[in-house]
Amino acid sequence: MKQQEKTQRTRERILAAAVSEFGSKSYDAASVNSICEAGQISKGLLYHNFKNKDDLYLQCVKICYDQMTDYLQEQRFEIRDAEESLKKFLLIRQEFFEQHPDYANIFFNAVLQPPKHLTGELAELRREFDDYFSRRYQEILQCITLREGITVNVALEYFSAVWEMFNGYFRKKADMRGDYHELIQAHESRLSGIFDIMLYGIAEKKETVGNLGERTGEEK
Repeated sequence: MKQQEKTQRTRERILAAAVSEFGSKSYDAASVNSICEAGQISKGLLYHNFKNKDDLYLQCVKICYDQMTDYLQEQRFEIRDAEESLKKFLLIRQEFFEQHPDYANIFFNAVLQPPKHLTGELAELRREFDDYFSRRYQEILQCITLREGITVNVALEYFSAVWEMFNGYFRKKADMRGDYHELIQAHESRLSGIFDIMLYGIAEKKETVGNLGERTGEEK
């Protein structure tokens, strides 16, 4: 076996052990010692291939985002109705998490409990995933009539702002050290609602309040 192949296999073994470790624990709780034990690798060999715990963690997050983005891109579906398309997207996302529980834990830890000293690096790693999500959202916007004065770019800015506030709300809850799994479930269960607000908060109103009041009066 060539040295290059041997090195690659060693890195893969280390990463597999690291994904399992970060996939079952938070960044703070995960340890290099546990990764070495699981992968049956010496610390010297680990540090020969990776700088430190941060480097390993970021590599695992990158693998998670890359795998998730690839999975979403493979699941092609026609976008004809905004609401149904969002439901389909969330279903595919949930299927990925169910099939890859380690990635699910890494994903939610990176979003809800990110190591503060790595926030810049994590944002950069998430860029391709965010770009994919923005493209899908733009396609969904084609299914609705935007309100007067709302452009696609404005809608995307609105989406990004609300998305960050939504995740920020759950980050604060994560800092309270409650039940983390319940927090994830709450985050996921409210996603469809927040997407509904983001969509129909920018959609053209079919009736004005005045017309609605007049109709109600006529019915009386």
